[in-house]
Amino acid sequence: MTAKTTDICCIGHITLDRIVTPNHSVNMPGGTAFYFAHGMSCLQRQGVKLVTSLAESEMKAVDDIRAKGIDVKVIPSPQSVYFENKYGENQNNRTQRVLAKARPFTIDALADVEAKTFHLGTLLADDFSTEVLRYLSQKGTVSVDAQGYLREVRGESVHPVDWHDKETALRHIDILKANEIEMQTLTGHDDPITAARQLADYGVKEILLTLGDKGSIIYANGQFYEIPAYEPEKVVDATGCGDTYMTGYLYMRNKGASYFEAGQFAAAMCTIKLEHSGPFSGTEADVTNVMHHCRTFSAV
Repeated sequence: MTAKTTDICCIGHITLDRIVTPNHSVNMPGGTAFYFAHGMSCLQRQGVKLVTSLAESEMKAVDDIRAKGIDVKVIPSPQSVYFENKYGENQNNRTQRVLAKARPFTIDALADVEAKTFHLGTLLADDFSTEVLRYLSQKGTVSVDAQGYLREVRGESVHPVDWHDKETALRHIDILKANEIEMQTLTGHDDPITAARQLADYGVKEILLTLGDKGSIIYANGQFYEIPAYEPEKVVDATGCGDTYMTGYLYMRNKGASYFEAGQFAAAMCTIKLEHSGPFSGTEADVTNVMHHCRTFSAV
């Protein structure tokens, strides 16, 4: 497969993750790049590319993704990103520590990467500069998970901060995902309707606001779409749910689905992922089954 045939290219660091919950602790690869690539491999392999940066010691994670049929470009880094994610009884609440960082992505390193859609899995504020956003926006549609831009590392602890260059950066972003806390940090509003309108005023074309077990809201072309959350049989691990949501959403949008259809599919994928540790490993039929048979919760 050549770069010219790439429909969706995810760019982000594969991390070392230590996940701590009240019931168990586990060490495993993580990051948007990891969850997106594994999830997409269950839905579509041709036309999908991953660009990541990590240390040689973590190359097994790349080998596993390649074995699933995903094309991977590796940008070497002296060390990989190392996160500790600690959850309480409420899986919507998480505290983090960063024990190591990898090199940020640069224009030079991405010069040979072409795609219709770029999904940037930001983990820390300096992963992608505004110049990189501008550069990629000239090559294709840019989709961004806001989380990394709103994380400042002090010592080993991660603290929420506002996106210092957001008014310039957001003009180069077509699709933006943020959760409840992130939307409040970005806009100062705790009402998702008001927050979405504010983000659209900054220049974002599609705003996806995920609201945990209350579902999600999509705002595009001046219209709101309320996406329900589907009730899981059990809650095992919320790590990677936001990345799984974006996997399902971009997969369906690339197929020509409407905003609402893509949001429903994305939410159902999250339900399946929530019931297991690790990335989504189901099928498109599994997602459809959730959409048809699981109880839903309203987003507003």
